Amino acid sequence: MNILIICRANSCRSQMAEAFLKKMDPTLNVESVGTEPAPSVHPLTIKVMAEIGFDISGWNTKNVADFIHLDWDFVITVCDIARNACPVFTGNVKESLFFKFTDPLAYEGSDEFLLELIRRTRDHIKDEFEDFYRHFVSCSI
Repeated sequence: MNILIICRANSCRSQMAEAFLKKMDPTLNVESVGTEPAPSVHPLTIKVMAEIGFDISGWNTKNVADFIHLDWDFVITVCDIARNACPVFTGNVKESLFFKFTDPLAYEGSDEFLLELIRRTRDHIKDEFEDFYRHFVSCSI
């Protein structure tokens, strides 16, 4: 099963969602991409994922344009900006979904303040993608 997760910068939310889905089911082909990819995964994203046993320190951001011609069982957008900027996919997309998560990196503040926002977002993403897996993926396999 092929799953594409899209957000604007691909530096936080989509990276976390990819990590959770890959952990839930290593047989899935999961990619996360951005409509305007940041130069790298945000260091605080790497930190909060490491807190719960996920090492994404070697991961890179990717551009959605490199994936629009491929076939996807699910294309999941996780922010409004990406949803509005999403390109038309020329590959086969069986189902498109939208899960809205607040961008914790859109706020300014101390690292501790941002870490708390990212942790809350991480936990929300984990819960939503566990539900997604239970309701959509495990029933399809």
